Amino acid sequence: MSIFFYILSILLANFLSAQIPPLQLGPLLISPGTFTIAASFILRDLVQNRYGRRKTYYFIVLALILSAITAKALGDPLTIVIASACAFAASESSDTEIYSRLKLPMAWRVWWSGLAGGILDSGIFVIIGLSPLGMGFIPWQLIPVAIIGQALFKIIMQGIGAVAIAVYVKGVD
Repeated sequence: MSIFFYILSILLANFLSAQIPPLQLGPLLISPGTFTIAASFILRDLVQNRYGRRKTYYFIVLALILSAITAKALGDPLTIVIASACAFAASESSDTEIYSRLKLPMAWRVWWSGLAGGILDSGIFVIIGLSPLGMGFIPWQLIPVAIIGQALFKIIMQGIGAVAIAVYVKGVD
């Protein structure tokens, strides 16, 4: 079941980002898909707990392929599909490796691995997809603000998820 929700969160992020314009909060632009991408890091951690690191990479590849197909089918330009795939591959891999190597309670592993994954995902996607290097939607001087906007909400979602896991795990023990 965790695999289903993991892949669903990624496909939902593509759908939301393709159908709903970015939210503007002050100077920050936040794609609606940001919220479910943040959840995907936590869901991937749960997949890894159940199936192990090695098998998790198969699910990451499956999610990457389905994500690219879905994004293209929803009308995303090839540049955005490539940027999304690069960001996804780097962020999910870093999340997986950090989560695997930390010898901390689960909530802290979720926090640190998701923090790294969220920042990487935001930076890579904005630079490859949205900057003048990609689609040119955002000028270079606004790139830091765009990355911060994307990363900030992923970080907040990771924090909420880590706290929820800490409370749940404590309640189970």
